[in-house]
Amino acid sequence: MTAVTPELLSRYDVPGPRYTSYPTADRFVEAFGERDYSLALKQRKIAAAARQPISLYVHIPFCESLCYYCACNKIITKHKERAATYMGYLEQELDLHLRHCGEGQSLSQFHVGGGTPTFLSDDELRALWAMLRKRFVLEAAGEYSIEVDPRTVTRERLAMLKEIGFNRLSFGVQDFDPQVQKAVHREQPAEQVFDLVAASRELGFESINVDLIYGLPKQNAESFARTLAQVAELRPDRIALYAYAHLPERFKPQRRILQEDLPSAPDKVSMLAAAIESFIAAGYVYVGMDHFALPDDALAIAKRQGRLHRNFQGYSTQPDCDLIALGVSAIGRVGPTYSQNAKTLEEYYDLLDQGRLPVVRGLALSRDDTIRRAVIMSIMCQGEVSYESINSAWLIDFKQYFSAEIEALTAQQDEGLVEIQDDCIKVTPKGWFFVRGVALVFDRYLQADRNRTRFSRII
Repeated sequence: MTAVTPELLSRYDVPGPRYTSYPTADRFVEAFGERDYSLALKQRKIAAAARQPISLYVHIPFCESLCYYCACNKIITKHKERAATYMGYLEQELDLHLRHCGEGQSLSQFHVGGGTPTFLSDDELRALWAMLRKRFVLEAAGEYSIEVDPRTVTRERLAMLKEIGFNRLSFGVQDFDPQVQKAVHREQPAEQVFDLVAASRELGFESINVDLIYGLPKQNAESFARTLAQVAELRPDRIALYAYAHLPERFKPQRRILQEDLPSAPDKVSMLAAAIESFIAAGYVYVGMDHFALPDDALAIAKRQGRLHRNFQGYSTQPDCDLIALGVSAIGRVGPTYSQNAKTLEEYYDLLDQGRLPVVRGLALSRDDTIRRAVIMSIMCQGEVSYESINSAWLIDFKQYFSAEIEALTAQQDEGLVEIQDDCIKVTPKGWFFVRGVALVFDRYLQADRNRTRFSRII
């Protein structure tokens, strides 16, 4: 950890993708539509992939109140009846999918995100699970997770979530400091979070994650140090530590945050360095790219065993598989394609009313895309890429195909972030903290595009 200095963090603080996919979603095109996606689903049905489990993501866009930092696709409303209408369309969309690829498939991963998934009532969440159990075979060792706003649940609601089938929870904390919470319009007492996490453990959830954000308004080194100490005391199984990206020109809610309230770039880097040091001192394993886990958590074990995978939900222990995404703006992956649904409720509902899958853009990957995806995901998940494995899978000469990238990595090798060997490229323990910076060297689109401001900064 002592080698990860604020100076090094500052030097590699550049914009770059999070690589939940490659190519990244900003490369999706409207020329890819429902017909292309339907074909991908049909091809899955007749291919060997049909025997593999699938992953399912459901997007719930509703929130009762606005968090000023948020860049997610959400709808602020207190009208709970809107969720009932949405649930009906979700079921309709799911049935359209299964019409193309068949029912009775194995489901190994299910994640509900948002928005605020716990905006749904208990009955609606039960109905969502009933919808799945009727159409899929749920694997006993599967990951079934939901994002939780602490302000929307009680111990009783947590018990209901466990009862219906969820085995993992992710609590949105962001920061425990009252001043910071007020500045981002998300006030939730630390005592409330501690009580809910304790209840989750008593109920037997397999893994509890806490989301934190550094770089928020009113944050400083002292206040964030107090939050870090509270998180160490809370001791969740996993921690996701994100950098706040202030892009008010793109995300309207962020215009309520005053520029002068934001910490300076050096202060932000210092907070990240302090967080890394705090979590490692508390016994957490750095899994990769903003994620930490206790050594006995499945995520840390998967990293040690080389079984880590990455998809639109982030790091996962589940094998790489097709992802079906339901709901407004949801992004899925089937075979060598990515697809995204309509971003507004009106368009999403209208397309489903016409009996059409609500896909409005996406991408069919080229051969080069799939080769580079394999390399980038290997770096992001295993921290190394074997030349021979890529050569065998794609019938290329890695050193020749990626000669320019290998040359570009020599600067990172000099910094001690990677080791360029005769048969592989390895990310060093220090380099894991900059793994996005290593991966982006292989991003053909990014290297050709100087306008990177649409991405968050790596640090």
